[in-house]
Amino acid sequence: MAGRLIVVSNRIPTGDPSGGLVVALHDALLARGGTWIGADPDPSEEGRDRLHDLGNVPYQKRAFRLSAAERANYYSGYANSVLWPVCHRRTDLVEIRSEYRADYLAVNLRLARLIAKELGPQDVIWVHDYHFLPLATMLRSLGVTNRIGFFLHIPFPNITDLDVLPRPEDFARWLSGYNLVGLQTRRDVARAFEMFRADPRAEFLRDGTVKFEENIVSVASFPIGIDSEQIEGIAARADTGPFGAADPRELIIGADRLDYSKGLPQKFEAFGRLLQGRIDPQARPTLLQIASPSRADVAAYQQITSELQAISGRINGRYSELDWQPLRFVHRSVDRERLIGLMRRAEVGLVTPLADGMNLVAKEFVAAQDPEDPGVLVLSRFAGAAEDMKGALLINPHDLDETAGAVELALAMPLAERKCRFEDCLQVVRDSRISVWTDRYLARLASCVPTLSLAPRASA
Repeated sequence: MAGRLIVVSNRIPTGDPSGGLVVALHDALLARGGTWIGADPDPSEEGRDRLHDLGNVPYQKRAFRLSAAERANYYSGYANSVLWPVCHRRTDLVEIRSEYRADYLAVNLRLARLIAKELGPQDVIWVHDYHFLPLATMLRSLGVTNRIGFFLHIPFPNITDLDVLPRPEDFARWLSGYNLVGLQTRRDVARAFEMFRADPRAEFLRDGTVKFEENIVSVASFPIGIDSEQIEGIAARADTGPFGAADPRELIIGADRLDYSKGLPQKFEAFGRLLQGRIDPQARPTLLQIASPSRADVAAYQQITSELQAISGRINGRYSELDWQPLRFVHRSVDRERLIGLMRRAEVGLVTPLADGMNLVAKEFVAAQDPEDPGVLVLSRFAGAAEDMKGALLINPHDLDETAGAVELALAMPLAERKCRFEDCLQVVRDSRISVWTDRYLARLASCVPTLSLAPRASA
């Protein structure tokens, strides 16, 4: 692939890369040469008319600046109070304000102009996530014909939920500006095709691509993964006994960003149902839920924090003993190596999202297990990972009895079955490792039909 790789994401990494996606994109930029562009985390009224260098070693990192109002409206507003709930089937939480959409479009248009100024003819642009849905159409309106790829890390919305958007017809048009739209699962691809089929501007071609007005877009699933070898190595040397004398007999672990899409209230209530239905009153299962803070300035996140505190207090008040607290709710981030050690120690990994693009915690839990004595993954069928990880115990997180029963089954599961399920899941994890995901996506983008020269037109 000639030319530079231009990666665009809302967040831009600083310091040494850590985490699967950041490492994979770092390696892709090292191999191809290029630039990573993201938002400056500190709001500023100055310098919004240019990209700012954050360093050129081993590749360029550049930031675009947002005013405080733009950060509130583009990021907290349209991206996270409109698009995020629409994509996660929570249209009841959508908050529509005219200034949200206006600043979302304005930020994307300004960024398109900044990128267009610096593009070489063979450069390839790879845009990540819902913050930049209209970026390609805006680049096309400026005459950019470079290959532009997009990857949506969250679920693709249901067609009926799209009607909640201020201008639902924009969603398909925005995506049509990309040469390749990458989605997490085959179900997401089916939802995207349903959207295009319902749009009179779209036409399906024989090769499976979609012609939308003057553009041709390919849509395909690329299940994202983790650096499984790194996780396995960390787990093998991790401290798996950080509890001291209070080491739980039967440890169930959950590790999620604090978000209403993760099904945490349902998880807590299902655990309470498990405690209530114990046949052996001496059994002392412990749920350790680590929930790292997220978007504390959005009202919906403040509400779920209060709800979880109330539920955990009620469960602990009812079932705790002097020497046992059944539900440990840790509302802060935990060091990555310690978290992986906790996963290896746990008998059960409980992952209960109500809607999720992939859910890499499920894959990390599997990679962290001791192959000779693995724990069991209990996984919501609404996580993207459930599409292929059939070795997990798949559950409907809305069904509290089903979830409680699956956890009880996992705790009692014999070693031979645990090993069999673990091996099935581990094969999926290894087959979708992050380096393979990156290479597959970029190879597919390189094969896409190039965009023809376009006449500039309005992009908003």
